[in-house]
Amino acid sequence: MLQVMSVAAAVILIIVLLLVAGLIGYFTAWYYARSVYTPVIKKLEDEKVQLNRQISGLKDDIVRLQGKIAEMEKKVDDLDKDVSEREIEISSKNDIIAGLENEIKELRKKIKV
Repeated sequence: MLQVMSVAAAVILIIVLLLVAGLIGYFTAWYYARSVYTPVIKKLEDEKVQLNRQISGLKDDIVRLQGKIAEMEKKVDDLDKDVSEREIEISSKNDIIAGLENEIKELRKKIKV
């Protein structure tokens, strides 16, 4: 049959056969890839869902910890205020003590004279 065909007809037949072979190869590769990678994609999607849940939980933890940080900062501010008040109180008492020590020195001088 090929001997009876002209060159143009033979070229067209070869091109048609190559296209058919290409289509068969393409669909075979597509089916293989689908069968191999579908479970992998499903597993990755499940992992994505789990990771999104973890992210949501971590965001909740962040909000909770930020609340604790704010609470601790308020306690620190209160303690700083308390410390400064006590330092002022200590300073005034040191002034009173220094004044009393001066009075004692003066009284000792008066007694010795």
